[in-house]
Amino acid sequence: MSEMRKITAFVPADLLASAQAYTGEGVTETLRQALETLAHQAFYDQLRALKGKVNFDDFDLDELRRDRECDAHGNVIDSD
Repeated sequence: MSEMRKITAFVPADLLASAQAYTGEGVTETLRQALETLAHQAFYDQLRALKGKVNFDDFDLDELRRDRECDAHGNVIDSD
């Protein structure tokens, strides 16, 4: 996990109670889950914006499916 920050936030008590009831967790974990959900949603929104903009005709599916050996950083090791 990345660097942690302590925050002070004013939120409606009923909204926080409802969210905590849903997660079954305390304030910190509930807020962390909410922030992660927002971050994921932003990513999916960006991904949806690419719909129809990527040309898959240039990809060779058989080549993509071929197993490759990678180093610890995920870089393909040239086997030739």
